[in-house]
Amino acid sequence: MDFRQKIERFISDGNLLESRSGIVVGVSGGADSVALLRILTDLGYGCRAVHCNFHLRGCESDRDQNFVEELCNRMGVNLTTLHYDTLGHAAANHLSVEMAARELRYADFERLRREWNCQAIAVAHHRDDSVETVLMNLIRGTGIRGLTGIKPVNGRVVRPLLCVTRSDIEAWLHSVGQDYVTDSTNLEDKYLRNRIRLQLLPLLRRLNPDVDNAVAETSARLMQTYRYYVRAIAGEMAGCVEEKAGGTVRISIEGLLGSLSPKTLLYEILSPWGFNDSQVDDIFGSLDGESGRLFQSAKATLVRDRDRLVLCPLPEEDGAELELHLNVRNTGCVKMPDGRMLRLDVLPPGSAVEKRPEVAMLDAGKVAGELVLRRWHRGDSFIPFGMRGRKLLSDFMTDLKMSVLEKKAQMVLCSGEDIVWVVGRRIDNRYRIDARSSGIIRLEIIDK
Repeated sequence: MDFRQKIERFISDGNLLESRSGIVVGVSGGADSVALLRILTDLGYGCRAVHCNFHLRGCESDRDQNFVEELCNRMGVNLTTLHYDTLGHAAANHLSVEMAARELRYADFERLRREWNCQAIAVAHHRDDSVETVLMNLIRGTGIRGLTGIKPVNGRVVRPLLCVTRSDIEAWLHSVGQDYVTDSTNLEDKYLRNRIRLQLLPLLRRLNPDVDNAVAETSARLMQTYRYYVRAIAGEMAGCVEEKAGGTVRISIEGLLGSLSPKTLLYEILSPWGFNDSQVDDIFGSLDGESGRLFQSAKATLVRDRDRLVLCPLPEEDGAELELHLNVRNTGCVKMPDGRMLRLDVLPPGSAVEKRPEVAMLDAGKVAGELVLRRWHRGDSFIPFGMRGRKLLSDFMTDLKMSVLEKKAQMVLCSGEDIVWVVGRRIDNRYRIDARSSGIIRLEIIDK
């Protein structure tokens, strides 16, 4: 099987591309991306090339841009060139230069894919890149996921060259008389990946001439193992994780500790929410401590609460004084901080009364003007449905055994100075429907 056939088979067997329709192809001008563009074009795919000039290498960056422009012109391929202040973006967002460049190009690749209605974004990673990634993750420290290498498909990003090596690519380009440019920074050893390529792999090849195949095959086996691992983790999660309306996640400590590997399970539950290894260690260590300890990531807040951990996504307007207004005479919706919608409808008297926590039904004649949705304040009180006496909202929530995070996120709906509904919990008894009600205001929380 020749070079072209090998890639065609890899695309087909892995279902990388659905049809011959449009593909965004990242083209730097190096051997890998030039081979990718030529192969996909030869196979009949509708390619639209994108070149990113990161302005990091002076005249060499301009040389690469000129080369790609001439290549695409000869091939009759549409080219879009993007220019970036990469150093400025890195500094402003506290990123490494490599991460800044990656963030910039992938964001624009996806933007252009949508704009052009293309099926996928093709990038030129090959098998050697995947081997280097495995070794780099192993050196830094990683779990099983980090040893599975680069994936052929990741969302809309596809990598058709993962079945061939760098030497395969260069040999094929030589055979068809296609030139390319070389990034001089690939020969510098200040980056870990380059040191692996230039120093570590040559040493490993002296120990085992077939080490590249060995790492690649091990990585492929670990990918199969990882699929079983993911299935097992999902089964363990089902026994201890409960997702509540509004995105709140409750984790049973008893269920967690009863799993086969509690700390591993906790990491898999929390890492998608931005909690790192060190934080997970601290959280795990708090399980036999007192309630109330708080932990926070960039995405969520977690509290150790009695016999569970409660995780709440950070609201869109966390810390802001929020007020949303609803006209009681008109049907309408407002978006709550957790992303759910609150819908208001005006119903005729005699409508069936619903008894669900996400629905409140109020006497329209007792509500004046508009309803205001806000966060609760310390000192708020109301008369809970079915009671005659006033109760502090803080005491009401404590009686319900609400966690610190649930209390923090609690919203109230007010008419003037009165709380008419502790949202999702209880209406005020003064606004209940009775035989004299001339109309009904129906409110419902609608999940995302």
